[in-house]
Amino acid sequence: MAGTTRTATNHWEGDLMSGTGQVTLESSGVGTFDVNWPSRSEEANGKTSPEELIAAAHSSCFNMAFSGALAKAGTPPTTLDTTAAVTFVPGTGITEIALKVVGSVPGMSAEDFQTAAESAKTNCPVSQALKAVPISLEATLAE
Repeated sequence: MAGTTRTATNHWEGDLMSGTGQVTLESSGVGTFDVNWPSRSEEANGKTSPEELIAAAHSSCFNMAFSGALAKAGTPPTTLDTTAAVTFVPGTGITEIALKVVGSVPGMSAEDFQTAAESAKTNCPVSQALKAVPISLEATLAE
């Protein structure tokens, strides 16, 4: 199977502290989003950041890996709700990623859910790409 390539572009004007940029999701065409340093290092103020985009990619990839593995094991999920929190420290960089998943999987024990979630975290391609950063996981099976 041939691979796929997705692209995004960024146009920046000015220096780091007072400049502004726009990131465009080229492959999907779903939009162009404003970025700047204050929105990355302080409050979002209606703009995105590289870390928010990483969080979006990571939560999506994790759910795909997790749902695929659960289905392959014969226990497809009803729902998986995952939050990825990417922590950025100015001057240091990305220091941590915390995944939190709540899922509904009929017939699965909480222990098996945790084990499958850990495996999905390890095998998710985005997790693999980001393995230089500590990635924690909290997995809860909904009742």
